Amino acid sequence: MKVDIKIDEQYQEPLAVIYTAELSDEVNGAVKKLSETAGDIITAFREDSAEILDPDEIYRIYAEGQKVLAVTDKGIFQIRMRLYQLEEKLGNQKFARISHSEIINLKKTAHFDLSIAGTILVKMKNGESTYVSRRYVAKIKDILGI
Repeated sequence: MKVDIKIDEQYQEPLAVIYTAELSDEVNGAVKKLSETAGDIITAFREDSAEILDPDEIYRIYAEGQKVLAVTDKGIFQIRMRLYQLEEKLGNQKFARISHSEIINLKKTAHFDLSIAGTILVKMKNGESTYVSRRYVAKIKDILGI
């Protein structure tokens, strides 16, 4: 694998970009190694490319079928981790589990609509809406202090 490092003062944090014709064991190994040392960053995939996501960029993470997807301003990315692993990695300061299949970034919420009996409607800052399942309503109310 060819490695190129460029020093550029415009980047406050290191940014790793991998250009490749196809995903291989070598590329996946490099991504895994970068992810392990990067702390709370998330490696995400779209088409044939891998990208490092800053958790602050993520609006929500949800499971759909056998895939785990993350929604950002840049689009939707697939993450090769399970939701419970992401929940542990991201901690509960900014992110909260709102259902069996979804985690939201509390800093990316516009507001919570409590008018629906038995559930909570969550409006995200990007205009999307999602719901807190009944099982998680008490937990979200506790987080929100209501």
